[in-house]
Amino acid sequence: MIQSMTGFGKHVLQLPTKKITVELKSLNSKSLDLNARMPQAYREKELELRKLIASALGRGKIDFNLYVEITGDETSSEVNEAVVKQYIKQLRAIADGDDLRLMEMALRLPDTLKTERDDIDPEEYRAIVESLKMALNEIEKFRSEEGKILEGDFASRLKKLHQLLKEVNGLDEERLNAIRSRLEKAVTDIKAEVDANRFEQELIYYLEKLDITEEKVRLENHLNYFEETMASADSNGKKLGFISQEIGREINTIGSKANYAPMQQLVVQMKDELEKIKEQMLNVL
Repeated sequence: MIQSMTGFGKHVLQLPTKKITVELKSLNSKSLDLNARMPQAYREKELELRKLIASALGRGKIDFNLYVEITGDETSSEVNEAVVKQYIKQLRAIADGDDLRLMEMALRLPDTLKTERDDIDPEEYRAIVESLKMALNEIEKFRSEEGKILEGDFASRLKKLHQLLKEVNGLDEERLNAIRSRLEKAVTDIKAEVDANRFEQELIYYLEKLDITEEKVRLENHLNYFEETMASADSNGKKLGFISQEIGREINTIGSKANYAPMQQLVVQMKDELEKIKEQMLNVL
């Protein structure tokens, strides 16, 4: 079963005095690239949340956002009156202005707000973890749905590759006969005396070098292995990528040995189908 690395998940948690939104977005990447954004008060839990996300999603460029909106009377900041009064006193000594104007200026200066850092409430944190798990379920569902689309595309292109390989098989005898005829005509055209037995031996040796039987068998095996891996329980994009490389190797070898235009045209079509598979492979988990 194929899973895409592209996905999105979101869950909103409403607490008595807070609205907490957990959001996850995932794109393709060769490894796990996790970027986390959250309020400073929750940073002590960042490592635990990262581990949970990494364990669930495995790979991809992942953006994790934790938004907190205060909806009640709760606040962790208050005006530092002593500091503000001292700023106003100093400003009055160097500039003219009414108290309101001086207060506006003072509040822009450092340390005018004092923040009390409270420990995260255990119940609130448990609720956040549950919200994260729900968002992870959403993104995994999204990835699975995208994976089904990719799997359908791969199946279609593999079917086309099987068909093209069948056509290559059908052309192979014709190709070898055409090469033999071409070489015999070349010898006839130079009007030179040749030893028939020696010429036949050299011809057989040359045709053996152009034989593609092994490449065709290996290509068929690689295509079947790709399909088996695609149907396995786990999504394994890296393994499918390695198999794609082997498929490409066999197609290239057939192309280099073909020495026959109709077969080389089939090879070009095979390369085109494989290239499209490789492009989509970048999105597979």
